[in-house]
Amino acid sequence: MVKNKTNSTSAGIIRIISGMHRGRKLPVMDMPGLRPTTDRVKETLFNWLMFKIQDKKVLDAFSGAGSLGFEAQSRGASTVTMLELNKQVCDQLKKNAQVLNCGNVTIRQTDTLSFLKNCHESYD
Repeated sequence: MVKNKTNSTSAGIIRIISGMHRGRKLPVMDMPGLRPTTDRVKETLFNWLMFKIQDKKVLDAFSGAGSLGFEAQSRGASTVTMLELNKQVCDQLKKNAQVLNCGNVTIRQTDTLSFLKNCHESYD
């Protein structure tokens, strides 16, 4: 039997692989085009950045599931700014930030390219 997928259901999870939230699983929306970064890719990326994340200002552009931003926050980034255009996905990111009690994560519903053109903040 085939089940119909809806665009607003929680259909998957992301897993934080290291840091203060290691092992935590967060829901991900089932949305066309939303493809969370795999654990393997995340692990490789953060192995390269391992000693450069602590106390840094991180920008997660085109945030989507938030996998990279939440991983950076878990590993000690001083602040994380997540940019996502889709309102439903933004709402899910905000819920996930609340679950993790992330006071240093800002989620902006915005067009990333417009944000970058007009941004006066600096990120590491």
